[in-house]
Amino acid sequence: MRPKQSVLFPLISIVFCFSVFSAAQNWSGILDPSRAVDWSSTNPGVMGGIPSANWTQCGPTIAAYTGAPTAINNAIAGTAAGYTGCTPPYVIALGTGTFSLNSDIIMKSNVALRGNGPNNTILQFTAGGNGCHEEGTDDVCFSGTFNWSGGPQHLTTWTAGFSQGTTQITLGSVAGLSVGQVLILDQANDAVDTGNYYICDTTLCSSEGGSPERIVNGLDYSQQEYKTVTAINANTNAVTISPGLYSPNWGQGSGAGTTSAWWASTLIQNSGIENLTLNHGNSNNVTGTMYFNADNCWTKNVRSIYTLNSGSGAGRDHVWFQYSNHITVQDSYFFGTRNSATLSYGVETWQSGDILIQNNIFQQVVSPLLVGNTEGSVFAYNFGVNEMFNSATWNMPGPSFTHDAGTALNLFEGNQGTGMVEDNIHGTHNMDTYFRNQWYIMDNPAMGQQTIAVELAGYTREMNFIANVMGRAGYSNQYQVIAPAKTNCNTAIYNLGWDGNCQDNVDPALTTATLMRWGNWDTVSNATRWCGNSSDTGWSSTCGSTSEIPTGLAKFSNPVPTKGDTAAGQAPLPASFYLNSAPAFFITPQGIIPFPPVGPDVTGGNVTSGTGTGSNLGGHAYLIPARNCYLNVMAGPVGGTGSVLPFDAGNCYGSSPTAPPPPTGLNAIVH
Repeated sequence: MRPKQSVLFPLISIVFCFSVFSAAQNWSGILDPSRAVDWSSTNPGVMGGIPSANWTQCGPTIAAYTGAPTAINNAIAGTAAGYTGCTPPYVIALGTGTFSLNSDIIMKSNVALRGNGPNNTILQFTAGGNGCHEEGTDDVCFSGTFNWSGGPQHLTTWTAGFSQGTTQITLGSVAGLSVGQVLILDQANDAVDTGNYYICDTTLCSSEGGSPERIVNGLDYSQQEYKTVTAINANTNAVTISPGLYSPNWGQGSGAGTTSAWWASTLIQNSGIENLTLNHGNSNNVTGTMYFNADNCWTKNVRSIYTLNSGSGAGRDHVWFQYSNHITVQDSYFFGTRNSATLSYGVETWQSGDILIQNNIFQQVVSPLLVGNTEGSVFAYNFGVNEMFNSATWNMPGPSFTHDAGTALNLFEGNQGTGMVEDNIHGTHNMDTYFRNQWYIMDNPAMGQQTIAVELAGYTREMNFIANVMGRAGYSNQYQVIAPAKTNCNTAIYNLGWDGNCQDNVDPALTTATLMRWGNWDTVSNATRWCGNSSDTGWSSTCGSTSEIPTGLAKFSNPVPTKGDTAAGQAPLPASFYLNSAPAFFITPQGIIPFPPVGPDVTGGNVTSGTGTGSNLGGHAYLIPARNCYLNVMAGPVGGTGSVLPFDAGNCYGSSPTAPPPPTGLNAIVH
């Protein structure tokens, strides 16, 4: 077991906490623009932030009761006595106590459902409902109308405007389309592998195939982007979208080249749940909270609970997104798994775009962040512990597990857990970026399979790894294993071209050749790897005079970065690729956590991993706020064992720390 870390935050961190970056793209000088999204300006999650803090309450607070959720649903809908005539947006308040409910809660646009804190307001579900129309039942439903991949309510061709970054596209028809609507753009999968950006979900490129998507005349449409309509020219069918297109391959697929646009007649918008517990342990649901044709909605300060092998339903996930855009899941705690095996997830981006999953704790969840076909999403500052699996020796890397075809151009920043996976189970993945994460390999030393920091399966291409801290000292014993080699494949930092315990050896050459790595620190190297060219620090001693920057690719090459290697005279790395200042949750009762908390430029860190030389990770990692909350506020076991814990984000984040006055005579550093 890893020793429990103490929290000692130096006051100097205040200088870094509130620095602001002036660059339009925080990753400029590091990533080539063809390989990334400007996450700092695309507003992942609820655009402009969760808005409900200043909303007024509609009607009286609802007291705890047992039975159907009719009273709650009618209050949300504004049809119950005492709740009519309220001007949206508004809050429906739930009181202290346990609500034992036998069906699902149905949310409404411009309404937030707010409890009196997760330890005080408990929604205990004994059954789910089908308000969200999906593959089974849900306990909480955010739903627009019944628009789905098997039956779009509006469907048209997309005939022009395919360049990466463009905000102007042309459709075959704009009938039924309005400003503010969310377009789902998709394209037929590639028929052949061009050796570049590749979208495929058949058994030619994956172990099982069958990614979620539209299927039209036998053609799968796995690639999707979700765009808000900001202007329409009915004369030319020209549509202005926001943000611009992310992927570089629109209109260039090697399949039929078919591009389409489709949308729901009605969305649920501007709606959220806050400050309560959702106990799904005795429900027959397929999912706990469902977002279905939803836009700008949220989950905040929610404790979500499953219990092992209880209830009769499948219990697929805690939160599920389908055909949804700009959703935020933040400051929450997810505990438990229905079956400790497959189809037992935390937050799943099934088909969605521009999602923000930020500052959450996942305990005993098989795959905390199960990433389906989504683009432009951000998964940041989440902590996963004890990704419980039904084999005592099999380690589930987490918190992130990228799973379906069409996942691309997402950002994974500042997460902490055992590791990450981009698998080849349901299809190919392209151009995800991993920045300032810390992966410590395992929660339990009895595990010996899949105990690696980074697993990139075949057909995982153009991935970017920058400023991560990885490994378990005294256990990790090889920098990388590249298929078909197998030696130390379960104890390396990188496992490239294999899938799951060194099986299914496919496409290792392109997985490796298109990979971009810069400024990462690992316990095997026991050094930061600035491996660009001979002008970089440690070129011969650490890098073996071998570049880890794909400068020679015919497409999507990346120049050697000009930021990060300050010992060689370069400018410093940015603190974040999507934040322009430290968020409020970095202020904790224990002190202000340094921002950034992880990276080669971080010193004095309090996180350790393993034993012996390098176990202090070079001082390059502090506990992120979610991990600090779990260990030092919730008093969670280091290995993630035990039962569900009390939790309230108000006890963990955003409170003023008790500390001596800050030092004087310091200069703020603006990057």
